Amino acid sequence: MRRPVPRLPAPTGRRLALAGVATTGIALTSALLLTGCGGSDTSGASGTGLSVGASYMPQPVSADMAAGFLTITNKSGADDELTSVTSDSAGEVTLHETTGGAMEQVSSFEVPAHGQLVFKSGGNHLMFEKLKHRPEQGDTITLKLKFARSGPLTVEMPVKSATYNPSTGH
Repeated sequence: MRRPVPRLPAPTGRRLALAGVATTGIALTSALLLTGCGGSDTSGASGTGLSVGASYMPQPVSADMAAGFLTITNKSGADDELTSVTSDSAGEVTLHETTGGAMEQVSSFEVPAHGQLVFKSGGNHLMFEKLKHRPEQGDTITLKLKFARSGPLTVEMPVKSATYNPSTGH
């Protein structure tokens, strides 16, 4: 047996305005939570304590090369090591660090226990080489991060404007 649903009077005046403000606030908060500072979709490495956030690729100015930035967070009590990155969008993805203004390719990066590995403009970064097509703003690049101890993480990295400057500073 279904119970009747009580009917409330239609909102008018001030109640209608407050309802609109509340709805807008909820929608805005939801949008901010979903977008964060870029892509943060990760899958794989379940239960390892590793996660990826704030990923993005500035729209490349070159047809065959691009940079990528992200933050890897390790909530576990054990150090790990990022050993390689692959993507179907590029022939090769290499790991780079910048020290004293000089960029150098490295074979791996430590991901400290209870810490973060940050890839940012002017510092550690990913280089996507031999691009199979030039990514445009609004595209999403899929990449797989491989670690020495944990299983791989799959990341959906959004392509942002060439001048994108995230609020997180990376």
